[in-house]
Formats: sequence, structure tokens, C-alpha cells
Amino acid sequence: MSHFVTIQTQIRDVAALEDACAELGVELLHNAQARGYANQTRHGDLVIRLHGPYDIAANRETSAETSEPYTLTTDWWGGHVEKEVGPNFGRLLQLYGVHKTMREASRKRLRVTRRQETDGSIRLTLAA
Repeated sequence: MSHFVTIQTQIRDVAALEDACAELGVELLHNAQARGYANQTRHGDLVIRLHGPYDIAANRETSAETSEPYTLTTDWWGGHVEKEVGPNFGRLLQLYGVHKTMREASRKRLRVTRRQETDGSIRLTLAA
């Protein structure tokens, strides 16, 4: 019985995902196997190697289409993944969005200030 669950996301920028993973203190591997319950594995074009017993696999539905977003697949059993990246990948996706925005702002020569709010949100301010 498989415990893996797949979620469609809007991850398109691997470099921003690498930055988000680095901030979380986890590694992003290319063309690897993600670990799941009872030693099950799932191939990933990208694999986020977590500290706990399970990982996150990221795959495109059509690998030839570079504009296709990645789908994230993981084994949610036992709360191991949620503890590291938040419910429904929330913390991972938040940091991905922050790093994607910062990269785009830099590309457009905008200054970015980042502030962590007490409620856990992150405020980005862009200026010319």
C-alpha cells in the first residue's frame, strides 16, 4: 500500500527552489530516489532530501516541456515531512515564493528588503 501523495504546484524555477531548500537546511538532489514508508521509493527529477525518514520528489508531467510546473510527491504518514516543510508544503512553498521574487527583483535591478513578521509571514518590499 502506497502512502505517497502528489500535489500540483507552480514550481518552475529550480534555482529558487534550491535557495528555499538551503534556507530550510535540506538538500536538493537531481535525478534521485525519494524515501517513503516501509522503504518504498519514488523517482524524482528533483528530490528534497529531508532529515527525517521521508523525502519529497518533484517531477514534471512532461519532462520535455520546460514551462510545466513540478508536482511534489511525498509520504505524509507520521507527520515527518510536515514537521520539516509545513502542512501541504506550506513553509517550503512560502520560501520558494520569497526566493523567486527576490531573484526576479534582482534581475530587474530592484532592491528587496525582507522582514519576518511575528505571525510567520514574510514581508518583501521592492524599490527602484
